[in-house]
Amino acid sequence: MPERPSWIPHGVDITQANVSRIYDYFLGGSHNFAVDREAARAAIRSMPGIPAIARANRAAMQRALRFAMERGITQFLDVGSGIPTFGSVHEVVRARRPGSRVVYIDNDPVAVAHSRAVLADDPDAAVAAADLRDPAGLLGRPEVRALDFERPVALLLVAVVHFLSDADGPAGIIAALRDALAPGSVLVITHATLDHGPAPDGQRAVQDVYDRTPTPLVMRTVAQMRPLFSGFDVVEPGIVPLPHWRPNAPDEPFDRVELHGLVGVGVKP
Repeated sequence: MPERPSWIPHGVDITQANVSRIYDYFLGGSHNFAVDREAARAAIRSMPGIPAIARANRAAMQRALRFAMERGITQFLDVGSGIPTFGSVHEVVRARRPGSRVVYIDNDPVAVAHSRAVLADDPDAAVAAADLRDPAGLLGRPEVRALDFERPVALLLVAVVHFLSDADGPAGIIAALRDALAPGSVLVITHATLDHGPAPDGQRAVQDVYDRTPTPLVMRTVAQMRPLFSGFDVVEPGIVPLPHWRPNAPDEPFDRVELHGLVGVGVKP
């Protein structure tokens, strides 16, 4: 039985791998347990490029944050946030727009508890437990209601929609969140894909790893992502592979495995 940190809520099972903590491991974080590391290492053995995808995903999110901040946005709602480690939303936006308000949402009690510990001394960041599949419940959380929905908000769905099945109705979920947002709000979605080339070696084995968690991984195409942006104007260059969305330099190098992640950004008119 693994040692149980005192901050973990009673009744939470830490013997089952969790996607947010696996992702933290891919990013080089320390907010994970032995079971998460075992699952992550199994994924990496099957597909050595998967940490590169995680890093490219984080970098694309940071560039999208820059876009939102350039539009004057100072409120950020990060759904499926995991644990806010190095390079997370609050760190990026504070460096450019001090005083910005950030609300993190996750459905993993361990991620929420750990996030609260990380952000305990930050008056402009909050964490709430909610599930993306229940948008009304999510919007009803007091931490979320504390945002000013009369002003634009950046809604971040970073590496989370691919854990919604088609039966969950992801387009309808996002539409419910969209309807709560003021004009000028920004939607950021990143998503796993096989659109740009054949599955890399070990892809099926990686999906098997996620199939053993409560949230299996669903691959989608660019065409399948377009309905997720209903009611938003998708900005240039459109829904594209992670390294192709407004790179810091036109010739910035990237690993071809990074093409197996998509990113799109939309603005609510």
